[in-house]
Amino acid sequence: MTAPRSTTAQSRPAPAEGRHVISRKKLKEAGARRGDLEGPLDAWFRICKKAAWKSLADVRQTFSTADAVGKWTVFNIKGNQYRLITEINYRFGRVYIRHVLTHSEYDHGGWKQ
Repeated sequence: MTAPRSTTAQSRPAPAEGRHVISRKKLKEAGARRGDLEGPLDAWFRICKKAAWKSLADVRQTFSTADAVGKWTVFNIKGNQYRLITEINYRFGRVYIRHVLTHSEYDHGGWKQ
C-alpha cells in the first residue's frame, strides 16, 4: 500500500486565471541592458500574469504573432525588434523565460541548443 501523494504547488494544476512567470529577473535584466525593452517586457509580463491560457491558440488570442518553435513559444516584442523565447507549461500555469534576444540574435539560432 502506498502513501497518498501530497498536493504541493508543483503537483497542482494551474489556477483558473493567471500564469506564474519564471523568472521575472531575466526580463528585468534584459530591460536594464536595453533600455527600450523595459516598457514592452513589463507590459508582456503584466498581461501574461493575468492570462488563462490553456493552449497556443489561447496565447494567440492575446498575442497574435506568438509562434511555436519546437517546445518553445516565441513572442515578438517591440514591433518585432526583439524575440522573447519561453517554455509554457499549460497544465501547471507556468511560463519559463528562456531568452530575450534581438531579431538578429534569434536568427542565428544558437538559442535552440
